[in-house]
Amino acid sequence: MARVKRGNVARKRRNKILRLARGFRGGNGSLFRTANQRVMKALCNAYRDRRRRKRDFRRLWIARINAAARINGVSYSRLMGGLKKADVRLNRKMLAQLAVVDAGSFSAVVGAAKS
Repeated sequence: MARVKRGNVARKRRNKILRLARGFRGGNGSLFRTANQRVMKALCNAYRDRRRRKRDFRRLWIARINAAARINGVSYSRLMGGLKKADVRLNRKMLAQLAVVDAGSFSAVVGAAKS
């Protein structure tokens, strides 16, 4: 049976990992074994945090809406309930943007929810 040296395949595999590890600190970016561990960990974190980012932004929007709603004399849950009853279809992202950028129009939305 012929001898298989694997030189090219192995080098390509290692270089692929080292390319992903570029910019990591110390040996984590240049030594294959540690780079491989760090890259696997980084890819796991990236996968997890793509889902977590959506939760984090929703929490931020809710906190901003709640703060602005309390300035206008209503709690977050009363505001959201009122908006549903008034059939105002604004999502939390847009409500938070209104609360930060245009307080006057947010007050008008709160008024619609109160009535």
